[in-house]
Amino acid sequence: MKLWHYALIVFLGGCCYGILSTFVKLAYNAGFSTPEVTGAQYFFGAVLSWIFVIFVKKRSLTLKQITKLLLSGIPFGLTGMFYYQSLQSINASLAIVLLFQFVWIGTLYEWVLQKKKPTGGKLISIGVLLFGSVLAANVFSQGNLSLSWQGTIWGLLAASTFALFIFLSGSVAKDTSPVLKSALLSTGAVITVFVVFPPTFLFNLDVLAGLSPYGLVLGVFGVVLPPLLYSIGMPHIGSGMGTIMTASELPMAVIMSSLVLGEFVGWSQWLGVIIILCGISFSSIRQRGLRPQSSMKEYTSL
Repeated sequence: MKLWHYALIVFLGGCCYGILSTFVKLAYNAGFSTPEVTGAQYFFGAVLSWIFVIFVKKRSLTLKQITKLLLSGIPFGLTGMFYYQSLQSINASLAIVLLFQFVWIGTLYEWVLQKKKPTGGKLISIGVLLFGSVLAANVFSQGNLSLSWQGTIWGLLAASTFALFIFLSGSVAKDTSPVLKSALLSTGAVITVFVVFPPTFLFNLDVLAGLSPYGLVLGVFGVVLPPLLYSIGMPHIGSGMGTIMTASELPMAVIMSSLVLGEFVGWSQWLGVIIILCGISFSSIRQRGLRPQSSMKEYTSL
């Protein structure tokens, strides 16, 4: 499989996250609370992940490997909780922009932990993506923006844990089957969520029945597919490039809100979407040009 194939796989993982906000809004409109929606998302996602494991050939893991993967799922679960907490005190558009800081935070992780200094081209791509995110989130047209230090901290924590999850997806247990790896990551995440949000909805059949359709969709696109796709693609393209590919989340969120929810999307938001996609394309094309065939063995062995 070529390098751009792995980049595309991670890009699709980011698109999966972009689908979530639309169905979260639909679940809220149906009367479900944040703990219920979050708990259902991770619960159904973990269950589906383990169902897929049954049908996949896999090798046994050591207790140390299992423990590492379960712990790596903690930032996966924390991201959603931190992000929802930020929404309690700041506008959604600002919360989105703060979450989007994972783009440069992921590159920082790669620089500090793996000693991979970002190139000038990558820094330009990050700058383009951040500018596009401000436009796509419709920040400039908001007349009543409220910025609090609590909401800012929660939003940056969400960005930090999301970037950490992306980093760990490509660096922990790289030889493990992606399906099994995804199941263990989602298990660590659901345990984390249930510690904070006890799953009372599981014991109320009426709530569980109404919540199940939303939980299944959110579980598939928010818990099953992203770690699976990241586990496949991230070890080959690196977490720094991976965070840039994952920036596809915001354009997908804007497109889904327009097509499914019928929300008005202004020209500045569409411009932001185009800028983000151009930034992703520029980074991808540039990286392909910088990776000659002679260095591919070293790169894919990460």
